[in-house]
Amino acid sequence: MTRYILHRLIASIPVIFLVTLIAFSIMQLVPGDPAAVIAGANATQEEVELVRQQLGLNEPFLVRLMQWYGSLLQGDLGQSILLQRSVTSAIIERIPVTLSLTAYAMVLTVTFGVAAGVVAAVYRGSWVDQACMASALLGVSLPNFWLALILIFAFAVGLGWFPTGGYVPFSEDPAGWLKALTLPAFTLGFLQMGLLARITRSSMLEVLNQDYVRTARAKGLPSWQIINRHALRNVVVPVVTVIGIITSHMVSGSVVIETVFSLPGIGRLVIQGILRRDYPVIQGGLLVTAVAFVLINLIVDVLYSRLDPRIRLAARA
Repeated sequence: MTRYILHRLIASIPVIFLVTLIAFSIMQLVPGDPAAVIAGANATQEEVELVRQQLGLNEPFLVRLMQWYGSLLQGDLGQSILLQRSVTSAIIERIPVTLSLTAYAMVLTVTFGVAAGVVAAVYRGSWVDQACMASALLGVSLPNFWLALILIFAFAVGLGWFPTGGYVPFSEDPAGWLKALTLPAFTLGFLQMGLLARITRSSMLEVLNQDYVRTARAKGLPSWQIINRHALRNVVVPVVTVIGIITSHMVSGSVVIETVFSLPGIGRLVIQGILRRDYPVIQGGLLVTAVAFVLINLIVDVLYSRLDPRIRLAARA
């Protein structure tokens, strides 16, 4: 297993390298000059050029690329142009917010998505099945930013149950933390709930039609025992696949949600960097996102090998 994990980590290095190269290259093509933003609207061309020299923006592309890679090898993501602090410290400061949002959304997604899929499969063709699948279709169809505005209007402005935005650290006020993240987490997870429910239902129906399930029914086993001991155990592998994909989508989708709900996470930091042409922040944010994608895929692969003996044997070969 250790050999398999090392092999996966080594195979991920070219992916991360390619992502960093693309991110750095795209930033050079984006219109706008951060030196002009820092110098101010009334700055002269000489003042702008002086700022460019101080920031090293007048260096050739390859020189700046090699300097950035050299900094990355030392664990340094560079200095933010406008924040006047290291990008690494700015990202570390915001990681708890993004992780809290993603984890909360995943709990809601897995809980309601799997439950809806299982119930829909067990009561196939009934009004329960139709209601679950209609809700899943609604979740897949709604844009998350539109759903976020509707939830804010209904539950924050109208009923006053939740705040309209902002973040409260868990260490300061657990109840405030929960209230601040409930609407953003539900918004982020609602689309993924629909996707997970549909996949779970499809996989569950396929398992329930297998011979060993019919044999268990013929033996007179209760329905709940058949579902828990036989059906769900064989549905886990495809569901884990979807959960891995969902987690990756949540990492990228948190950019919009953090912006709408004014959450001080990595996604909002990247958006602010884009608006201000803060290249180091954008590049650092993209790099952290790429590493998160790689780690999520690695975790899913390891779970495969634990859940399915056939994959475990292939990993050892």
